[in-house]
Amino acid sequence: MKKWSKRIGLLLIITLVGIICCNAYVEISAKGKTFNTTADIPVHKVGLLLGTGKYLSNGNVNLFYTYRINAAVKLYKAKKVRYILVSGDNGSKAYDEPTTFKEDLVAAGIPESQIILDYAGFRTLDSVVRSKEIFQQENITIISQQFHNERAIAIAKAKGINAVGFNAKNVGGRSGFKIKVREMLARVAMCLDLVIGKQPKFLGDKITIPK
Repeated sequence: MKKWSKRIGLLLIITLVGIICCNAYVEISAKGKTFNTTADIPVHKVGLLLGTGKYLSNGNVNLFYTYRINAAVKLYKAKKVRYILVSGDNGSKAYDEPTTFKEDLVAAGIPESQIILDYAGFRTLDSVVRSKEIFQQENITIISQQFHNERAIAIAKAKGINAVGFNAKNVGGRSGFKIKVREMLARVAMCLDLVIGKQPKFLGDKITIPK
């Protein structure tokens, strides 16, 4: 029993150290690269809008979604990006994040011609890597909540992409707390993906975004 207690204790310590190290890596990688206002953020041709579902399981609108839409519109209207690359999950006919985002972006005044859809953004790593490998962008502005932007920027840096993040408004309360806990674990998974050289689920032919 004592032997197993020591093993479990050691495992917990290793896990805790791993979480701390992975979170520190993300924070360092993204330091000075996220922005809350459009005034100081550099101009990039493409803004990479990271997908999420529009509705929660209870039927309410997902505020993370709403705030990302608002941020993308604000960035575009400030002329800090010329195109918005919406990257999200389209794993089935009944679930299509990119198209839903596009519809709401157009309704908010973004020209349809300036919106490009990536239907294979199943994970943040997929979205970031595909922005370079498929859509041929080496300089991008990532649009999501700050915690998500930081992780995406860390991935971008590891993949040779110059990225900054425009922070959408965060969501507080119980939902926000659950996301923070999930994010800590997501950063550990991200580090493991980078170590093993994890690739996107799909790549494919290159797509050229007009000038």
